[in-house]
Amino acid sequence: MDLLPLELRKTLPSLYSQESSSAPIVHAKLFTPDAGWTWFITEGSEEDGDWLLFGYVIGLEEEWGYFLLSEIASAQGPLGLPVERDLWFQPGPIDEVLRRECCRKCNR
Repeated sequence: MDLLPLELRKTLPSLYSQESSSAPIVHAKLFTPDAGWTWFITEGSEEDGDWLLFGYVIGLEEEWGYFLLSEIASAQGPLGLPVERDLWFQPGPIDEVLRRECCRKCNR
């Protein structure tokens, strides 16, 4: 699966473009189907043939951070499943996205 297809690359804001926003827009969601990790991508820029991305990560901790597309693409969960992009994800402000995600997981 292409985690960052061309149409998404074209519309993804460049790094630091949303840093003054209190509710940056999430443009994509990546996740491990077998490990409980999720990456909500808000920005990214191509650097040295790779994509440096920024967003909110839910894994061992919940935090904002930078990550390389190549690292995410090579990651696997404990069952060997690769990271996937949520094809039905709807972009939105981070607070709205996290509220939707919580409600979806809680079946509310």
